[in-house]
Amino acid sequence: MRSAIARLQLRHFQLIRTIDDLGQLSLAAERLAMTQPAASRSLSEVERLVGAPVFLRHPKGMTATPVGEVLVRHAGLLLSGLDQAADELEAFRSGATGVVRVGAVTGASVAFVVPAIRRLKQEAGNPEVRVDVAPSVDLMQGLMQGEYDFVLSRVTPGIDATQLQVLRGRPEHMEFLVRAGHPLAGGPRPSLKQLADYTWVVQAPGMPIREAVDRAHLAAGLPPPQDVVNSASLLVVLAFISETDAISPAAREVSDLVRAMRADGVATFFSHEPITLPPYHLIRLKSRPLSPVAQRLLELVLEGLSA
Repeated sequence: MRSAIARLQLRHFQLIRTIDDLGQLSLAAERLAMTQPAASRSLSEVERLVGAPVFLRHPKGMTATPVGEVLVRHAGLLLSGLDQAADELEAFRSGATGVVRVGAVTGASVAFVVPAIRRLKQEAGNPEVRVDVAPSVDLMQGLMQGEYDFVLSRVTPGIDATQLQVLRGRPEHMEFLVRAGHPLAGGPRPSLKQLADYTWVVQAPGMPIREAVDRAHLAAGLPPPQDVVNSASLLVVLAFISETDAISPAAREVSDLVRAMRADGVATFFSHEPITLPPYHLIRLKSRPLSPVAQRLLELVLEGLSA
């Protein structure tokens, strides 16, 4: 099997990844500027070399077999690594010192990634840093596909944790964002029962903050909020609370930033019953080597988490 895998070429991995992305051989061939017969022959070569079907064909398209899922994952890592190499070479040609790709949940990006980037910029000249802020499920998928050097995320179901190096983590404590002058601002901490009549602007069901809110209500013997606007956008939150008595739970790091930026227009408070999210962690793939500049940024983030 090892010798068969060694005979796979870059074009084979490109085709595997593209079929998985698009779900159809014809669309993959079009994207790769191949004829459909040529793409079909190339896929047949892969299946002959590995000795097993790579994709299942069905009326609505193609889905990876278990063997195909292995090849898709490694195709993603290989192609992402080549992209990273090209980016780093281009960065060096342009006078920068390297490229780093990081993903983080919102609170972690504010509290630890941004300060670490500031320090990196002071130390390393002009590195190119890409930061994506997204839910943990998207971050972990991107990490497994080689899109990030590391992430600050929660390990989501279905991820093979044996492939990960999971470093220090932090829990997130929820604080409520409201408009300045809100009836609940500046007074004693209200109970969740007292918040029941307000409109909540909060993440959709299944998202971490929404799950934490629902768990807190369940622990207090209360039904979850009924009057809800579903949004994970901080801009939507700020727009909604600015003219109404709506309330919105946010990670404390996020509320600290909002207060600093909109001190006259936003107030915050904690509820009597704490709302806490499970910890996120600094996570990287064991199999993905880090460039010197990515390694240094990881160290700076880790220093912040350890403080």
